[in-house]
Parts: sequence; C-alpha cells; structure tokens
Amino acid sequence: MSTQTTATGRDPGATGEPPGRSRRRTRHAGALTVLVVPFFVLFTLFYLVPIGYAVFRSFRTVEREGTFGPATEVFGGLTQYEQVFASEAFWASLGRVLLFGVVQVPVMLGLALVLALLIDSPLVRGKRFYRLAFFAPYAVPGVIAAIMWGFLYSPSLSPFTAVTSSVPLLGGGLVLWAIANVVTWVYAGYNMLIIYSALQAIPGEIYEAARIDGAGQLRIAWSVKIPLVVPALVLTGVFSIIGTLQLLTEPQVFRSFTTSVSSTFTPNLVVYTTSTVPNFNLAAAFSVVLALLTFVLSFVFLRLTQRKAFQ
Repeated sequence: MSTQTTATGRDPGATGEPPGRSRRRTRHAGALTVLVVPFFVLFTLFYLVPIGYAVFRSFRTVEREGTFGPATEVFGGLTQYEQVFASEAFWASLGRVLLFGVVQVPVMLGLALVLALLIDSPLVRGKRFYRLAFFAPYAVPGVIAAIMWGFLYSPSLSPFTAVTSSVPLLGGGLVLWAIANVVTWVYAGYNMLIIYSALQAIPGEIYEAARIDGAGQLRIAWSVKIPLVVPALVLTGVFSIIGTLQLLTEPQVFRSFTTSVSSTFTPNLVVYTTSTVPNFNLAAAFSVVLALLTFVLSFVFLRLTQRKAFQ
C-alpha cells in the first residue's frame, strides 16, 4: 500500500489534517491579503500619513533674514508648542467645549436611551416609523441643520418671534446651549440606533424569565435592559467625547447669525483660524495637542467605565 507524501517528503495525514487542508489555507491567506491590503493602503494614506505630516509641521518654524527677507522654514523644536500652551484663546475654547460636553453628552445619551427603550417596548406600535423618524435628523447634513436652527433662533427671521425676541438664544450666555440643542437634535437618533441594536441582541429568554418573576415593562427596562446595554452607552459616550472636541460646523455656521461666536470659540475653530492666517505650523501644533487631549479623555472615560460595562 502506497502513502501520499508532500514535496517535503512528509505525510499530510501525520499532522492530523486532510491532504487538501494546507492548500485551502494557502488560498484563504491569499484572499485575506487581497481584502486587507487595500484597507491598510487607504489607512496609511489618509490617516497615518496626515498625522505624521501634522507632527512634522508642528516642529517647524519660519525664519526671515531681516524684516523683508525671504521666509525660510527650519526645525524649530518645541517653539510652536510653547505658543500653544501660552495661548489663552485655545485653553478658553477647550474649557468651553468641556463644559459643553459635561452637559450635552449626558442629556443626548439619556434621550437616545429613552427613545431606544420606547421603540423596543412591546407596547409601542409603528416601531418602523418611529425608528426612521428618530434617525432622520442624522441624515440632514450638519451645515444644513445649523443653518435651519440659526434661522429659528434669529429674532428677525424666526417664525417664533415671541420666544426669540424675549429669550436671547444667540446671545453670549445662551449661544453655547443653542448649539448644544442642534448637536442633540442631529445625533440623538444616531446614538439611539446603536443602543437599539444592543437591545435587539438581548436574548428573549431573559425577558421571559423576568416576566415569570412578575416584572412589568418598566421594571424590565430598568433592571434588565439598561444594565445590558451599558457597553453600547460606553461606546456612544466615547464617540460623543471625540465629537465634542471636534466641534466645528455648528459654531462656524452660527458666526453668520451672531457675534457671540468668535473665531476662537472652539478648539477646532482656533485651528481653522490659525491656518487661514496662514500659520500652518502653529495650526499643526494645535491639532496635535488637541488630538492628544482627545485620546487622554477617551482613555480615561473607558478606564472609568469599562469595569462596569464589561463585567
């Protein structure tokens, strides 16, 4: 009786694998390579390279020979970062968006959770309609949403002049929360969909056991559903922290409606304004510091919540 051997003289069956398994594994490895390489190419070109270029520019500075001499870009060490840490406008804008996030993010996620629980409840009819209606604002481009709400807030343009004339929604004291309302209106439905997807993944046997124990719908929502969707809440919380520190579109649009939003209202506006001077090296340094702060805040949030969320 003859035995089949490979090119190396080994019997394929000696390893306990069928003769064709190694060939299939090789083909699968080739398929994985074809699928993964385009991702890594795009990831490198549109993520790693821009980050590396921003870091590179942040260490450069411009020097001139005399008052009107030609500008020469040279290595400047931490010169740009010294200006970043000395910039009162940047740190004031950072404090402003942190205050924004402390108030707006919990309100938005709480609203998203309530909406998700409502459309997941067996007592609610027309779930498809409500799911689409709650998610629809997210389909509106941020610029369009900001323009629409800007008109609604403006005393001379709003159809609700009785309210906008007596309540200065575009004034210095309320404009931050007027922007928060726009962001909540746009993103509550998006976060609702993530939480609702987590609710759909909960096994029905858990609900059945709770009903056998005599729990009503409110009790099931509080004691079963909410604890099981905490990981989804953590995920949306991380997304919201990142989005808060990247706040740009709404304040930029609101500058057309009110003078209360300055060119340094948010950190991203500081970066944008600095780049239009133009001072790309300083803008890059602002961007690097902002990215590091975003990473630190997101990491701290995950560390504080992951034990509760994933236990």
